[in-house]
Amino acid sequence: MATSEVTTSASARTTQDVQQLPNHKVKVKKAGQRACNEKDVKGKFCGGHLKLWAYSADVVERECGDIEKAWGPNAEVYRCENCKALYLPTPGENKVNVAGTGMKSVFGLTLPPKEK
Repeated sequence: MATSEVTTSASARTTQDVQQLPNHKVKVKKAGQRACNEKDVKGKFCGGHLKLWAYSADVVERECGDIEKAWGPNAEVYRCENCKALYLPTPGENKVNVAGTGMKSVFGLTLPPKEK
């Protein structure tokens, strides 16, 4: 998914005023958060990975249609792989990659020879 196709609708959103959907638990991701912080009935954290979710391609979600009605067809939504809780991006965060910026590639660059 290209970054130009993703719309960040959570730029002015805070944790308190998140629109809850009838069939989904919705939260706002903290800055740099990559794991789910939802608690189960025993009070333990879920800890599942948050993955960028292509909800428009999901067969079950197409039948429900809650997310597309609320946020449109190209919203940036993350979903926990275990408990299926939905996370909206951090307000003010404009990157799509939750893993970070990564390393710069040296492929194709001419490096100086090593000194002996």
